[in-house]
Amino acid sequence: MPTRTNDTPVDGASLSADTDPAPLFSPYPLGGGELSNRFVMAPMTRQFSPGGVPSADVAAYYARRAAHVGLIITEGTYIDHPSAGSSDRVPRFFGADALAGWSAVARAVHAAGGHIVPQLWHLGATRTAGTPPYPHAPVLSPSGVRADGTSVGEPASAADLDAVVASFVRAARDARLAGFDGVELHGAHGYLLDQFFWPRTNRRTDDYGGSPASRARLGAEVVAAIRAEVGAEFPVLYRYSQWKGGQFDARVADTPGGLEQLLTPLVDAGVSVVHVSTRRYWLPAFDGSPLTLAGWTKKLTGLPVIAIGSVGVAQAFRGEGEQPAPTPSLAPLLELFDRGEFDLVGLGRALLSEPAWPTKVRDGRLTEIRPYDKADETRLT
Repeated sequence: MPTRTNDTPVDGASLSADTDPAPLFSPYPLGGGELSNRFVMAPMTRQFSPGGVPSADVAAYYARRAAHVGLIITEGTYIDHPSAGSSDRVPRFFGADALAGWSAVARAVHAAGGHIVPQLWHLGATRTAGTPPYPHAPVLSPSGVRADGTSVGEPASAADLDAVVASFVRAARDARLAGFDGVELHGAHGYLLDQFFWPRTNRRTDDYGGSPASRARLGAEVVAAIRAEVGAEFPVLYRYSQWKGGQFDARVADTPGGLEQLLTPLVDAGVSVVHVSTRRYWLPAFDGSPLTLAGWTKKLTGLPVIAIGSVGVAQAFRGEGEQPAPTPSLAPLLELFDRGEFDLVGLGRALLSEPAWPTKVRDGRLTEIRPYDKADETRLT
């Protein structure tokens, strides 16, 4: 490793002379393959797919990053349920044209030496009625309400939920046929699967509401149905969070016991990896314990865990009205990794501006790292 001066900046993080990132560049098994390092490109909505079809530019965008991270998780892609999406520029994971585009993306990533899984997405109550791809489809949600309590229609029926499960299964089947290395289910940030997790949006009194295990039932049914379709070896990742879009203090579990009750049905259903989305990876999850949310997830499930939350950027992700918060150095990340709190590290904004971020950190080329620039969110580079 090249010699580093003390506190050499890495886009808001730092590496000191005694901080060696080499452990994060060890290989890791996933399904029948092996990731080249522990870094994962996080899903980030880009809206560069007119008509829902990913183009050659999208394939090149992912391939540029595949050369530097072990695994790519694509931006959220709409499943074929009529109520899943609301933008005609977000990619779909259904239809001949879109699937052909995604197959080209997978080939480009593999040619660059990477692995890739699509994130499968249903917006639930956050969808606006009257929007593509099916403008006449009603909004689907657990209890017919948004997080603020406003009505969005009738609660989902048992038949509605069966249709959602079937839609996720079709997408997972198509991902395997298109050459992907697994799938991720978007169960975070206040979208449909997460709306069932969260008591504020899940007010049901049937088998899908009430206790934590019941609130996790839909997610577990999706996982089990996918597992039955794709077999035991095809990786199924599940992303969850405490926080929601615009609701940064939200919590699906207030105690480790409550979190265990939520996650156990997913484990039993066959989840391969849990992707723990936080805004600040280093913060303790519950009072009375230094463990992060990723650390608790690893402890409670025994599964491989992806940790994410403002790695590699100058300021932590913040909501409207919050003051910027500096991120810690990479030393705490390595310390938490060494303690076994997680297995893989998610990178989001850092990779938008610097596709080679992991490689430049590994090689000590820290002054060459292009800092995150919010303007990069508006272009596909």
